[in-house]
Amino acid sequence: MPALRLLAIGLALSIAFGGCKKAEKPLRDTDIHAITREFVAAAGSAAPSGSDPRSELRASDQDPQSTDRVDITMRGDTGDSSQRAAVTRVLQSLGGVATRHGLTQDAPSESHDGIVFQYRRAGFPTHTIRIHSAPAAASQQAPPPAGAPTSGQARLAIILDDLGNDRSAAEAIFSLPYPLTISVLPNHPHSVEIAEEAHRRGYQVMLHLPMEAVGQGRPESQELRPGMSGKDVRLLVSGFLRAVPDVAGVNNHQGSQSTTDVALMDELMLVLRDHKLFYIDSRTTAATVAFDAAQRAGVQSAFRNVPFLDDVAEVSAVRKQLLLALQEAGEKAKAIAIGHPHPATLKALQEVLPEAKAQGVRLVFASELVH
Repeated sequence: MPALRLLAIGLALSIAFGGCKKAEKPLRDTDIHAITREFVAAAGSAAPSGSDPRSELRASDQDPQSTDRVDITMRGDTGDSSQRAAVTRVLQSLGGVATRHGLTQDAPSESHDGIVFQYRRAGFPTHTIRIHSAPAAASQQAPPPAGAPTSGQARLAIILDDLGNDRSAAEAIFSLPYPLTISVLPNHPHSVEIAEEAHRRGYQVMLHLPMEAVGQGRPESQELRPGMSGKDVRLLVSGFLRAVPDVAGVNNHQGSQSTTDVALMDELMLVLRDHKLFYIDSRTTAATVAFDAAQRAGVQSAFRNVPFLDDVAEVSAVRKQLLLALQEAGEKAKAIAIGHPHPATLKALQEVLPEAKAQGVRLVFASELVH
């Protein structure tokens, strides 16, 4: 990829000169991890469908020479002109993240393993980036059938919802170096800043859409209710989307009443389709029709298919549910779990998630599991 190497060198020079004024002190490992998530998100957005950006959070305050690693497997043949253009877009996207954080880029090297280079801050390495291509045949292989995953192919998405009120809870989530999906309630005191900060740090953001529940004691001031007209549904949901910036998808908050109403769910999915958003059915009732409505409307969608993580908000109970989610992800090939920003939940996540890789489960954003 000689032409791409020249582009990478050019980007390295521009980033070096553009970022040198900001490079005043080494970054802490938590800050490096946050930038890593931004790199992965940027690469995922810029790369062609089927590409696979992955990260390893190896940077440590105890070893100033250690770096996080980002490995980007591009789909297709490196000799193809469209592939070269795609790699160019990825390099430019990574460069934008680096410039924002005052990182400088070393000159890249190129081999049969692809393009490899490092970013630095204040002279200390922060990230090692590798961009390479999978053979076309390998990139087009069908995924393994459900129930028969092979090692490393099981995937688990964890959604943490009910965000919007407690800024400290959001900060606790941001300290977890994993690709978690954050679902934010609209029109709460910290909804906007939490959504914007989560997006900036490379987390995936969803709208936690308020819906009517059966016998609910504490409804939101505004929520989707059966009997609403299509116009009212569109106005309400569009307003919620303005109140929670940078969302990629939607899941329901409560909704044991609303998600059983076919007409209401059909109207909702038309709005989500127009906004190009995916939908995750939280399945707060076994009678839900939301996923089926999304599929009929052509909205990319999925549903929670393991038990809620923290119906009992105690560390031991959440730990047990997380281990069950990892097990079921391995058995089902993919799983979606939902929890909340309780201290017990965050503590259990911190304890259990390091075990995911050893169990052959890859943690992913919710968008990776919709269809």
